[in-house]
Amino acid sequence: MAGAIASRMSFSSLKRKQPKTFTVRIVTMDAEMEFNCEMKWKGKDLFDLVCRTLGLRETWFFGLQYTIKDTVAWLKMDKKVLDHDVSKEEPVTFHFLAKFYPENAEEELVQEITQHLFFLQYGDYDPSVHKRGFLAQEELLPKRVINLYQMTPEMWEERITAWYAEHRGRARDEAEMEYLKIAQDLEMYGVNYFAIRNKKGTELLLGVDALGLHIYDPENRLTPKISFPWNEIRNISYSDKEFTIKPLDKKTDVFKFNSSKLRVNKLILQLCIGNHDLFMRRRKADSLEVQQMKAQAREEKARKQMERQRLAREKQMREEAERTRDELERRLLQMKEEATMANEALMRSEETADLLAEKAQITEEEAKLLAQKAAEAEQEMQRIKATAIRTEEEKRLMEQKVLEAEVLALKMAEESERRAKEADQLKQDLQEAREAERRAKQKLLEITTKPTYPPINPIPAPLPPDISSFNLIGDSPSFDFKDTDMKRLSMEIEKEKVEYMEKSKHLQEQLNELKTEIEALKLKERETALDILHNENADRGGTSSKHNTIKKLTLQSAKSRVAFFEEL
Repeated sequence: MAGAIASRMSFSSLKRKQPKTFTVRIVTMDAEMEFNCEMKWKGKDLFDLVCRTLGLRETWFFGLQYTIKDTVAWLKMDKKVLDHDVSKEEPVTFHFLAKFYPENAEEELVQEITQHLFFLQYGDYDPSVHKRGFLAQEELLPKRVINLYQMTPEMWEERITAWYAEHRGRARDEAEMEYLKIAQDLEMYGVNYFAIRNKKGTELLLGVDALGLHIYDPENRLTPKISFPWNEIRNISYSDKEFTIKPLDKKTDVFKFNSSKLRVNKLILQLCIGNHDLFMRRRKADSLEVQQMKAQAREEKARKQMERQRLAREKQMREEAERTRDELERRLLQMKEEATMANEALMRSEETADLLAEKAQITEEEAKLLAQKAAEAEQEMQRIKATAIRTEEEKRLMEQKVLEAEVLALKMAEESERRAKEADQLKQDLQEAREAERRAKQKLLEITTKPTYPPINPIPAPLPPDISSFNLIGDSPSFDFKDTDMKRLSMEIEKEKVEYMEKSKHLQEQLNELKTEIEALKLKERETALDILHNENADRGGTSSKHNTIKKLTLQSAKSRVAFFEEL
């Protein structure tokens, strides 16, 4: 009895010790996940769980976003999840999004998953899948852009599909990186805009991005009026709705601005601190963690390169086998058609030979009959000549009959000769027909005995010869390369880099050609103010040298720029 009570008490104590949980839904850019979280969890606990689930190590670019009364906010790492001003109705929803953006995506984004999360989605062109009309349900371009050109949806689809097909086989990570390189040169890339007022009460826009703080005219979000790089800013703080920026140069006065809400100031401060930290971090030597990530990324890239080469070989062999199969099927069909034609010709030859043989036999019989009649006529003529005719009338009649008999005999002789010649010709035609029949049989025999499929020696795809061993340590795969393998791998990586640069250059040239091609179809009267500003920047080279634009704005001293801001 005592034992039973003790077991019930221990079970009750275990049940009480189970932590209380709540459900969280995480929405990424292409998926949704749900987790059970403990009530005591802080933002960092949830964020780390999401990153581990995604296999993400470059966590510093991302955050968990939620909305408070139409204002965007980010989950704080050191604060309990449920202490945030979020809906307590389960599941509590957060969006896993990029919070900070790299200055140079190609140099900074190490992991493929990081690159993919920035990109969203991509696939390779397949003519059997991407048939006419496959883009009808895809919103590849904003309606504003579509309406800006004299091009129907079918024209857009035709151009996009043709360009898509031209880049068939390009690796997904390469395609995504090319996309990000184009995106990062756009004026509004990675910029968070906030409505502010300076001391004079002028309505302005504050832009926060990877390079620093920028001040914009509300009507022009493309070109900032002034900029303050992060390396010129010493301190950032706010009090209520007033924000204070202290330049690094202590001789320069602080400058202040006001935002619409206190909550907005908190968001601005978060973004400023995060972007400033990343800005300074980029300009220092890589940490040990980043060095390890880059080394693993290089090994993974080498492994994937070998895998791509193996798959390319297999694909080439498969395509060659399919072409050989198609050629053999074509040849087989052709041989079947030839055999059918030869068989039909043989049948026609046999029928012709039978007809000629029958006709020759009839002609021969007719010639014999005519020869017999000619002989009988000759006998009759001789008999008539031998008969004595005493009277002139009988003599005359006899002469006439003799003459008729001679004419008839001559005609019969000629007909007999003609029939004999015809019989000889028919015999010759019969011999030729039988010869044609013999050749047709010979050709049919050759076709039916010809081998249908030549022997094919399959060549198995060889294993990559350069991997000497494969070790799995923890959760991170690595390769054990020999010295010669490392040298060869370095050469291959360098070669691949050169090829990638050439591809990238070719891609940019194609993009420029596409722009030139559709520019003639643009409807100028439908351009918005932002379109016009973007075109002006492009004419000045602003879009292709965004960093240079920022540098030009910082040529003046910080003091002059602060004074300019105050007078806006």
